[in-house]
Amino acid sequence: MLAVLIALPILGILGAWFGLDAAGIDSLRQQMQTVLPGYLVTSGWLALMVTLGVALVGGTVAVAISLFEFRGKRFFSWALLLPMAMPAYVCAYAYTDFLQYAGIVQGTLRGWFPGFRFDVRGLPGAIFLFVFTLYPYAYLLARNALSERGTHLMEAARMLGTPLRERIVRVALPLARPALMAGAALALMETLADYGVSAYFGLTTFTTGIYKAWMVLDDRIAAAQYASALLLFVAVLLWLERREQQRMRFSSVRGHRGDDGGAEARLPVLGGGRAVLAWLVCGLPVLLGFVLPVLILLQLWWGELGRTAQTGFEGGSASLFSFSRYAGWVWNSFRFGGMAALVAIVLALSLCFAQRAGGMSRVSGWLLRGVARLASMGYAIPGSVIAVGILLPVAWLQAVWPAASLGILLTATSLGVIYAYLVRFTAVAVQSVEAGYTRIPASVDEAARTLGSSRGAIAWRLHVPLLWRSLATAALMVFVDVVKELPATLLLRPFDTDTLAVIAHNLARDERLGEAALPALSIVAVGLVPVLVVMRALDTRKN
Repeated sequence: MLAVLIALPILGILGAWFGLDAAGIDSLRQQMQTVLPGYLVTSGWLALMVTLGVALVGGTVAVAISLFEFRGKRFFSWALLLPMAMPAYVCAYAYTDFLQYAGIVQGTLRGWFPGFRFDVRGLPGAIFLFVFTLYPYAYLLARNALSERGTHLMEAARMLGTPLRERIVRVALPLARPALMAGAALALMETLADYGVSAYFGLTTFTTGIYKAWMVLDDRIAAAQYASALLLFVAVLLWLERREQQRMRFSSVRGHRGDDGGAEARLPVLGGGRAVLAWLVCGLPVLLGFVLPVLILLQLWWGELGRTAQTGFEGGSASLFSFSRYAGWVWNSFRFGGMAALVAIVLALSLCFAQRAGGMSRVSGWLLRGVARLASMGYAIPGSVIAVGILLPVAWLQAVWPAASLGILLTATSLGVIYAYLVRFTAVAVQSVEAGYTRIPASVDEAARTLGSSRGAIAWRLHVPLLWRSLATAALMVFVDVVKELPATLLLRPFDTDTLAVIAHNLARDERLGEAALPALSIVAVGLVPVLVVMRALDTRKN
């Protein structure tokens, strides 16, 4: 029942097609002749180019870090993860100001090339932003795949006389291909789920089309149709990603324990020009995906502080920079994140314990795994699709039963947005708790039941203390994802309840980038927390 409740928005979107009438068919025909081709073309080009770019950048830096030794490698190995803390829409705000027509970059280029002009707000700019903020997905998976067996196989190829270039092309890249494709699929799902960059750059994607159809045109049928088309595409991506993950198992088997660190598996050392090339390959993604946007946002914030000091902190300007307002945005973000994280770990513990207990008692294990997988689909679904999937059944219920107060509960209180967060991010908590359960042998549960403990006692008194690290990690990941979430919050937040993500988007949309810098930097600071956790986990595993 928990899994079905979490998956209810997906069922609501699919169920909208059953109520399709003549007016809906006519609306669909008009969309196919007007806006739908543009959505397909823009989303298709964005998907294709981001996939290729993420695989190229992630694979290149993974090869450099995993298969070679050079000065500064330890720094780059964790610095390459920093763009994970930078939401793409925050990066868009920074680069828009940095590359504006009157900015220093375009001014300098016009001095060299008279008449030169470009606008970052377009499809190429969006592709650039997504590639350099999402490549860590491919880098992390490919790095793990190459580190486990790539070193030994590259050394074997070298002893057979294969040149370095051919060793990379014929050994390293095929070995990392399943991991690269899995990482690219994750990055692609994040791209399709994005609303901030597409809306800020004026792109006609499915996500912006869903928001416009629901909020601007008040056309729930069109919104459901766009959402179902995007849902179908995401389902295909999920299948491809799962397939590549299964194939990746064949390339992630460790060598013999005695081979680790052996002289025959020593990494080649780069020096001179090759070391400089490695620094450029590893340093450019970090610079473009994290360092430069942070510096731009800091400069915008500092300039806004100077203007605010001249006019008074809450003086005659239209500035929103009062401490009370900023504290309210922070409180809303932390309140939503804390509530969603707490409920998510309870749901994850319940689902994972049900699978474990069902497997022990041999009760329809396939059914339990099926409903848990159904509940895990939400993470790959854009927030706008989830919001539409929540609002459609509510609208139908209000039409059938006007006296019901469910619509008010979901739209006028925090319940609706918290529900959307749980649908989207419970999968993150489930994955963390499942990983923790793999380290608890089934014999522990059997011993507790032999001593007369009930299932509730086993879960609360035995599993929770043993899983506290996994539960804390799950809560942290859900909290950070909620703070960064934009489309679901825009559609479902209660009146006059803005979060850091919403206020940063609204200020940037109004071209008030100086005021948007502080909430944007706050989002980045919160996003750094899980990145630091991942870095520490990698160092711990290496040690």
